[in-house]
Amino acid sequence: MNEEQRLDASKVTQKKEEKDYSQYFQHVYQPPNLRDARRRGKAEVEYHMDFEIDERFKGLGKGRKFFIRTYGCQMNVHDTEVIAGILTALGYEHTDTTDDADVILLNTCAIRENAENKVFGEIGNLKHVKQNNPEVLIGVCGCMAQEESVVNKILKSYQNVDIIFGTHNIHRLPNILDEAYMSKEKVIEVWSKEGDVIENLPKVREGGTKAWVNIMYGCDKFCTYCIVPFTRGKERSRMPEDILDEVRDLAARGYQEITLLGQNVNSYGKDLNLDYNYDLGDLMRDVSETDIPRVRFTTSHPWDFTDNLIEVLATGENLMPHIHLPVQSGNNDVLKIMGRKYTREEYLELVGKIRDRMPEVALTTDIIVGYPNETEEQFQDTLTLYQEVGFEHAYTYIYSPRDGTPAAKMEDNVSDQDKKDRLQRLNRLVTHYTRDALSKYQDEYVNVLCEGTSKKRDDVYAGYTDKSKLVNFTAPDDGVIGKIVKVKITETKNYSLMGEFVEVLNEEKVEA
Repeated sequence: MNEEQRLDASKVTQKKEEKDYSQYFQHVYQPPNLRDARRRGKAEVEYHMDFEIDERFKGLGKGRKFFIRTYGCQMNVHDTEVIAGILTALGYEHTDTTDDADVILLNTCAIRENAENKVFGEIGNLKHVKQNNPEVLIGVCGCMAQEESVVNKILKSYQNVDIIFGTHNIHRLPNILDEAYMSKEKVIEVWSKEGDVIENLPKVREGGTKAWVNIMYGCDKFCTYCIVPFTRGKERSRMPEDILDEVRDLAARGYQEITLLGQNVNSYGKDLNLDYNYDLGDLMRDVSETDIPRVRFTTSHPWDFTDNLIEVLATGENLMPHIHLPVQSGNNDVLKIMGRKYTREEYLELVGKIRDRMPEVALTTDIIVGYPNETEEQFQDTLTLYQEVGFEHAYTYIYSPRDGTPAAKMEDNVSDQDKKDRLQRLNRLVTHYTRDALSKYQDEYVNVLCEGTSKKRDDVYAGYTDKSKLVNFTAPDDGVIGKIVKVKITETKNYSLMGEFVEVLNEEKVEA
């Protein structure tokens, strides 16, 4: 928190003491502003190492329960872990049902229109909860909360929402909840301009086997279709030692796998004011020297994928041979209007470099079809690129306009039918290549990190290989959970593998 924000906070405290809620409200009503979010100032990032729950908020959640529903990407999942950590530190207990909750938070995603529609539908479904328990607090946070149009829609049409806060001020949750309880009115606190990195935030992680480790925040790429630079702010890297301390702690607690996380991890370190150069490749090298058995990272941007990173990844060992490298389109003209800053040829050159040093690497990608004015010929370039690279899987999407982005203002002459048809044709190609990649595992032995039982059967276990292939397998008992095991593949399917347990490869116990 900078000096101006501290002064604002002191004003809030004074207004609370005076019980002048009209003035107090005027302060906490901070709606998002896309124009402010677009700006990238030169102010240095401030690092705060001393997060702790203020004495006046301790016990705020005593006798109360919380429920969080998470939408969207891995970053949102990680944010939910932090939110749950803060709520737990305040004395709240977790519940799996909204009917039993005193605080209900929807941690939202803004990347596609469909994701937003799901959230609005859920807000509507929660009206009965509010009717049955008027004291329950319902909140919307995450990326949707950073959008002006979303906040305005909530204010106009969803009176059952009590609090709205953004991605930059999760650490302010104790204050926000306290304000909501005191004022009995809507509390909206969304910072459109950010710059701080808050360390030592509490977390309640999902499970004790795999963990997300955030290494940076925000994105400066401004792809024309993407709202993330507005909702997540400018790029801010955590200090290397803070990341390594977190990784070492996870290793000491028995975690078997970590994923280094960021909106664009390949930009890591560019903003650090160090006396030496330090990028993602250097960080991966240092992380690989810890006792974590498996290390991954996501999400990459081809623009920043350095030779140094390739060399580090090629050393193998505990760095997993799977790279998710979003291409979005195989046509140069479409890539240009997307603002991707690379060409088809440059992407293929990068793939060639990676495969020269990592011949067995598994490559996956993201692709958008039906971009404004995309022609059939341009779409065909995407199909041929997919075939040339031979991706082992892809996440595919129909273009979804996001309010406030440049693409939302572009003329779109691609019909809905053409978009759906292109998605179907692309998905058929994806299925073919995914099935082909998995077929090569028949009767082979793979190492699987077992995460628990499968979603469909309690007597079948599930986990992922080093190349992120889902394996369901039989085993004599649940002693395999949380361990890396050898499995013989007995059947290959379109998107997963079936197998039989052979042996445990590591005997370390995972701390609950």
